[in-house]
Amino acid sequence: MRRIVAAAAAVLLTAGCSVAAADSTAEPVVVGYQSKTINTVTAGTLLRAKGFFEQRLNELGRRNGHRYSVVWQDYDTGAPITAQMMADKIDIGSMGDYPLLINAARGQQSAQTRTKLVAITGYNSRGGLNSIVVAPDSPVHSLADLRGRTVSTSVGSAGHGLLVQAARKAGLDPGKDFKTENQQPQVGASALQSGAVAALSQFVAWPGLLVFNNQARVLYDGGALGVPTLHGVVVRERYASEHPDVLRAFLAAQLDATGYLHQHPLEAAQAVADATGLPPEVVYLYNGPNGVSTFDVTVKPLLRDALAQDVPFLKEIGVLQQVDLAAFVDDRAIREVAGAGYDRDLAGTANPAAIAGTDAVCGRPVTDPARAGEIWPAGAAATQPAATPTCLLRALRALTTTPRAAYVPDTVTGTRWFADRSVWVRDPSAGEQDRFKPFTTADGARSYVDAHPGSAVVSFAEARSGAGAP
Repeated sequence: MRRIVAAAAAVLLTAGCSVAAADSTAEPVVVGYQSKTINTVTAGTLLRAKGFFEQRLNELGRRNGHRYSVVWQDYDTGAPITAQMMADKIDIGSMGDYPLLINAARGQQSAQTRTKLVAITGYNSRGGLNSIVVAPDSPVHSLADLRGRTVSTSVGSAGHGLLVQAARKAGLDPGKDFKTENQQPQVGASALQSGAVAALSQFVAWPGLLVFNNQARVLYDGGALGVPTLHGVVVRERYASEHPDVLRAFLAAQLDATGYLHQHPLEAAQAVADATGLPPEVVYLYNGPNGVSTFDVTVKPLLRDALAQDVPFLKEIGVLQQVDLAAFVDDRAIREVAGAGYDRDLAGTANPAAIAGTDAVCGRPVTDPARAGEIWPAGAAATQPAATPTCLLRALRALTTTPRAAYVPDTVTGTRWFADRSVWVRDPSAGEQDRFKPFTTADGARSYVDAHPGSAVVSFAEARSGAGAP
């Protein structure tokens, strides 16, 4: 088990890697990204793997006679990207909501270092990109059980914000009722396995990776908090002013990557897996159809509001003094690049990558993202859609081999999760094709049972065998 977590940490540890410009006569464009933070892949890992930015720069060069070379710099977190941007060493970067705000505040300290948020990569409207996990055999079964214990998180990150907000919502005082250990995700994962901490509160893809490897179970689903989480693209304001055509080329390439991810989700997941060493099944959990991350470049009002709501927490913990969000958020360039469809996409919040098709087992079309699931059969080149979680259980019974993965949405939060790692409830009052309800956490399942007399928590095996004949 220790070897497994060490391997997982190694997968997600590598940072600070860069590829120097191959041609010293070309104009370098330096892009900072986080390869393992997989809801930024359309501005980082996938974008780089498919060469979309280089292609767009080649097109630009044919028009203006310039030559460009992209220098990719890979980091674990957003903080070093911000530091490099302040030093004029990174031109364009991508990072999460809390680091974005810190980036804005630091940049606004000088006219020479100001930055702009110009596009979104991925988001979750309820906060499902962050989770609190515990060891599989942990005696901690609710947030209340954290009293007197130690929790690992990265202070100032969205994972830290989730921990504090969720704890307060549960009636805990984060400053008194438990100890917070400030650790990088890979350090916290090792501490969780060794028993040095009772829980780990982190961002994508750590919760999914640890659960997939049977090294953790979800204690608290960030989607239960109902606070949007997001990642976005930032650019140095001076660079954008001096090279508007390069910024437009980057945003056009990001749209290329987003379209590719939507149209070829399995191939996109495999490309990210190949580049990062993450299991494709974990990448697909977050980035596939109806995934935990919604990929949409538009800077939606709900995401602007979410950033504003994050400011008081960052001030409270002392990492932010003041920030002018109105001056920081600027979607004019992406609006221009996206064209007429921008306002339409801006107004929508549904995941544009939806599970679709026909459920062959239950004999009905797959139309409701709140119930739709997906099976990735072993050795198959395509996934198998399921109209409801109960239908997915029936389809699993029909398989002759163990699938690579099966995904279902949490009954209440909608967070997509692994079917065999979910907590299942049998509700005899529900319809025949909706009798079994999956939850990411035991707390969520208990709450449902308390509100639905006659329902009961069952094991995954019991749910699968009791779902009826395929």
